[in-house]
Amino acid sequence: MDDWRPLYPFRSRFLAVNGRRMHYLDEGRGAPVVLVHGNPTWSFFFRSLVSGLAGGYRCLAPDHIGCGLSERPGPRDYGFRLRDRVEDFASWIEAVVPERPVTLVVHDWGGMIACAWAVRRPERVARLVVLNTAAFRKPAGKRLPRVLALLRRHRRTAAVLVLGLNLFALGAARAATARGLSPAARAGLLAPYRGSWKRRIALLRFVQDIPLTPADPSWEAACEVDCALGRLAAKPVLILWGERDFVFDGDYLAEWRRRFPRAEAHRFAQAGHYLLEDEPAAVLARTAAFLARTGADPD
Repeated sequence: MDDWRPLYPFRSRFLAVNGRRMHYLDEGRGAPVVLVHGNPTWSFFFRSLVSGLAGGYRCLAPDHIGCGLSERPGPRDYGFRLRDRVEDFASWIEAVVPERPVTLVVHDWGGMIACAWAVRRPERVARLVVLNTAAFRKPAGKRLPRVLALLRRHRRTAAVLVLGLNLFALGAARAATARGLSPAARAGLLAPYRGSWKRRIALLRFVQDIPLTPADPSWEAACEVDCALGRLAAKPVLILWGERDFVFDGDYLAEWRRRFPRAEAHRFAQAGHYLLEDEPAAVLARTAAFLARTGADPD
């Protein structure tokens, strides 16, 4: 197996969060930049931003419980719902950055999780960088991609495919990037989810927790974020979007732009859902320029 560890030359840190051991990165000094991943990635996904920004900023990237190098509780020991994720994130960020306003960089589920905290504590948010994500309900009339709908509808099939065969993480490593992954990058993204099916519980639960209707357990929590997102309207916002994303497509980008009409937005025509894998240098350059231009003074 290709060695991914040289791509991730960071010191691992751990914090007890609501009784669980959460892994995170804390690299560099200066204005804090908090990078929040989605499913099925982990802090490894942000390695290019952490390496590129840590010379002037304090870069913090947690792994959600059950993901990356964080603790992996069983389904009877942890809720795996949106509210659980938000409470974990809130506890973690209040412990590691208790006072200073932060820049949030969010991707996939990280958008909903981090923004749920942000709308509660808007005074703690300095600016927002959005990478192919959502912090609102699915746009009206939008259908869930077929593979996600299948995994939600057929629970036994989903257990076999996601837990038994690891096809969700393996499929994302292939389909979520437009340019393809190097062997080492692919190995790094998949590393936490290889081996026992118990290492993949969070991946399945994230899919099953997508809030689509009022009958879904996390619908109310998602609606709260959706309705309160305007509390962040005055913040500087940078939107960086891979146009070849089959989940968070142009309709989601349009919704972000409707909600934040003053946001700076850049599209990447040859990038997919894993934007940071397809365009790492361009995303780093745009993000660094945005931080400097909006007053996030480097250390």
